Amino acid sequence: MASTKRSKAAAKRRGPGTRPVKGPIVPEFRILERAACERVLSRNHVGRLAFALHDRVDIEPLHYVLVDGWLYGRTSLGSKLTALAHNHWVAFEVDEVDDVFDWRSVVVHGGWYTKETAAVAGTASWDRALKGLQRLVSGTLGKEDPVPFRWILFRIELAEVTGREAISRPAEPTATVRRARVKKRRA
Repeated sequence: MASTKRSKAAAKRRGPGTRPVKGPIVPEFRILERAACERVLSRNHVGRLAFALHDRVDIEPLHYVLVDGWLYGRTSLGSKLTALAHNHWVAFEVDEVDDVFDWRSVVVHGGWYTKETAAVAGTASWDRALKGLQRLVSGTLGKEDPVPFRWILFRIELAEVTGREAISRPAEPTATVRRARVKKRRA
């Protein structure tokens, strides 16, 4: 009983989506193709925006939707917009973590544009993006908006998209381990 309580407590400390590695494993790291990266982006809706002004880099979590090859979201007035007015190049990262060696990570580099600063062309994309954001958060930009202070729509160009993944596989037993298993079975 005490062992079970310790196991549950350890799992709680490790956080959701993680479990202890059991037995020898061999992690395999791979580069994700663009299509796989876009699937990760479309499955998820929260990522981290990295932006810089002078010698300071900041990272903020934001929710988003992927529409027509762009990331769309909304934000509020603040230091982020001040920084992005001086340098509109950003990085945006999205992760899926199933375990210590079972994860996918996608990084997007591109320009940040608000609806006010974007080119007039693409109005239909902004409309589709708003519908996507409203499916994600009911009431978005309406009377029932849970975060009405986030009224500034933005989009991020997917100029450069890179991704990596880790997959864990059981390690092949060494010759010594195989011989020990055979001896144990014979005994």
